[in-house]
Amino acid sequence: QVQLVESGGGLVQAGGSLRLSCVPSGRTFTRMAMGWFRQVPGKEREFVAAISWSSTITYYTETVKGRFTISRDNAKNTVFLQMNNLKPEDTAVYYCAAATGVIPGRSEHNYDYWGQGTQVTVSS
Repeated sequence: QVQLVESGGGLVQAGGSLRLSCVPSGRTFTRMAMGWFRQVPGKEREFVAAISWSSTITYYTETVKGRFTISRDNAKNTVFLQMNNLKPEDTAVYYCAAATGVIPGRSEHNYDYWGQGTQVTVSS
C-alpha cells in the first residue's frame, strides 16, 4: 500500500507562485508514473499534469501549459508541481496520484494511489 502526502499549498496572490511536493510513505515511487489533479467544490476532479518514471514524458492540461511544471527527483522520492503565474481559477484542492506503471495517463482511472490533497487558493 502506498500513502501519498502532499505539501506546499497555501494562499497566494494572482501572479504569484507555489511549489507543491508529494512524498510517499510505505514504499518508494520506483517505476511509478505520477500525476497531479485538482478539484473544486461541486465539480469533478480534473487532470493537471503527469510525468513518467524516467521523466521523459510529461503531460499538461491546456490551461496550465507554460505556467506549471511537473518534475520528480527519484533519488529523493519526491514529485513536484511548480506553479507560476497563478490565477484565481487555479484555486482548488490539489491531489498527488501514483500509478503502478511507468507511463502516465490523463485519467484518474489510470492511478492507483492518492493523497489527501492540499489546498491552493489564489486571490485576485
